[in-house]
Amino acid sequence: MPRRVGGERLGGVAGRIAVLCAGVGVLVATAWFSLFVGAGDASPAQVVAALGGHDGSNAATIVRDMRLPRGLTAMLVGLALGVAGTIMQALIGNPLADPGLLGVNAGAGLAVVVAVGFLGLVGFNAYIWFALCGALVVSLFVYAISATAGRGSPFTVVLSGVAVSAVLMGVTNALALIDPTRFNALRTWMAGSVTGRDGGSMLAGSFIILAGLVVAVIIAAPLAQLGLGEDTARSLGVRVGPTRFGATIAVMLLAGTATALGGPIMFVGLMVPHLAHALVGPRLVWAIVYSAVGGALLVLLADMVGRVVAPPGEAPAGLITAILGAPVLALLAQGRHGAAS
Repeated sequence: MPRRVGGERLGGVAGRIAVLCAGVGVLVATAWFSLFVGAGDASPAQVVAALGGHDGSNAATIVRDMRLPRGLTAMLVGLALGVAGTIMQALIGNPLADPGLLGVNAGAGLAVVVAVGFLGLVGFNAYIWFALCGALVVSLFVYAISATAGRGSPFTVVLSGVAVSAVLMGVTNALALIDPTRFNALRTWMAGSVTGRDGGSMLAGSFIILAGLVVAVIIAAPLAQLGLGEDTARSLGVRVGPTRFGATIAVMLLAGTATALGGPIMFVGLMVPHLAHALVGPRLVWAIVYSAVGGALLVLLADMVGRVVAPPGEAPAGLITAILGAPVLALLAQGRHGAAS
């Protein structure tokens, strides 16, 4: 039976492909429109002319060196966080899971602050490996705490992740306050901003995110079967240990790279997978694809809103997603509590 979504039928593979194509079309149109939005004096005609080549004008600099890289970075970050959230929720069987809520983003962020502030590393290529290691170490630490304190229950995992995230964010902010001059360049990044990334950073980030996507697709089928229970999954031939390890690696690559590129942007990996599953049901491979498009669109829209919401200044994308995500988390938690009772 085709799945009903909002009273309408999303029928079969053809229906899912049609909705996916529509989503990609909306994403492309939004990305095009983002080139016309933001601070700076660039008329629509100048924007179009700037895309044809850099003539050295102020408008061309605004479009080609600021708005275009910013939009591409937002889509990369959103794509990675959306897929990471989908894998995370499937891995621990908790629809409230999110890389940010489970401490992955906070761990990557603290590692970047240490790398930049104390080791003097500058540039994405220099500190990306610290971000990945920080994401992995904290995620394993959260799992260990939840396994010890609550036998790995989903809500214990979330509570452990929130607590660890709060501590790590406090340490990160404390480090920034100790030496404001040294950490001044990181303040915008710590707020969850996608501005100021160059082509080299985006290219390096794209390769790592692509690797994470490949791992996510490879383990999607066995991970979905693992949701039926370990015994059932083993009877279907699923190798439980390698599947969980692969899922952890995928989340680390995706969330760690996204954090290194855009700072600790939260709630994207929480909101987007819910929308994806509402459209495609429990089909994990389809949910991954939908989450990639939805995450890219969400962060791009958040960045666009941030450009105009507080003139003449700007609000970082991380602030906009937090404003949207906090009430969504409360509604989801309330819904699960009501269902459980």
